[in-house]
Amino acid sequence: MAELPDRNLALDLVRVTEAAALAAGRWMGRGEKNAADQAAVDAMRLILNTIEMDGVIVIGEGEKDEAPMLYNGERLGTGCPPQVDIAVDPIDGTSLTARGGSGALSVVALAPRGTMCAPGKLVYMNKIAVGPEAVGHIDIDAPVEANLQNIARAKRRDVNDLTVMILDRPRHADLIKEVRATGARIRLINDGDVAAAISAATEDTGIDALLGVGGSPEAVITACALKCLGGEIQCKYWPRDESERQYAAENNVDLNRVLCLDDLVNSDNVFFAATGITRGELLQGVKYFGGGAQTSSMVMRSKSGTIRHIEATHRVDKLMLFSPIKYD
Repeated sequence: MAELPDRNLALDLVRVTEAAALAAGRWMGRGEKNAADQAAVDAMRLILNTIEMDGVIVIGEGEKDEAPMLYNGERLGTGCPPQVDIAVDPIDGTSLTARGGSGALSVVALAPRGTMCAPGKLVYMNKIAVGPEAVGHIDIDAPVEANLQNIARAKRRDVNDLTVMILDRPRHADLIKEVRATGARIRLINDGDVAAAISAATEDTGIDALLGVGGSPEAVITACALKCLGGEIQCKYWPRDESERQYAAENNVDLNRVLCLDDLVNSDNVFFAATGITRGELLQGVKYFGGGAQTSSMVMRSKSGTIRHIEATHRVDKLMLFSPIKYD
């Protein structure tokens, strides 16, 4: 007998990312990074606590302190089943939002309790991420040229047809030289490698792969999205200094181990939602008009393989009747 359909929590999550984007979007280009982040955090927490779930944040913003943030270990939801791990990034691209740059998102993901990787104090990973066509054709330990040749072969292209996204950081100087030597094109981004990896796994974005070192929490969030999209990510922890190497040794973390999709989120029932804050290739940003706003979101579930694109119109006067969040 076929399994009966069950509740798609991703449809609840899109309310979370919409609220965060609406609140943060008011700060676009105003140079107030912390104010934008706080607005998104407050809106996200408010809506997460209305969802029927017993949630614990595994990927948040560090340990609890006096700062307003969604912190690791925080419990959210109504306290009723299902029990879930939560990964949040109220603004993937906080600096982008503050500067008015393109491609900032609000993202949140859920998976069954105990299935998400918790990187702890190892806050960076080296990553390679691709979409469905190139699954099984990457190896993070292989040379850059070999990976790009294999990706191109899998996609039935030449290497010089590929476009690779890389964070624009000094640590990537050698990587950039290696990619350029292959003839592949490069899109350098200032922030937002979650959006970059999703773009690599989404048709019609023009992006074929994400390469380079970025945040470990973002790697877990990315893995949740790629579970839904059918893509692939491989990572290795990238300690910044001797203290992080010592932390890895004390916690029996093998720095040479390749972390694959199931190491980052070990479930086939993952829920993911993202809403654009500033306009990008993946999603439109928040558009305000007199008395309201429009949002663009992506909502996904790995179990069903369903990917929804939701364009929503919001009446600010209606929202302000019952919400303590300032959207106007």
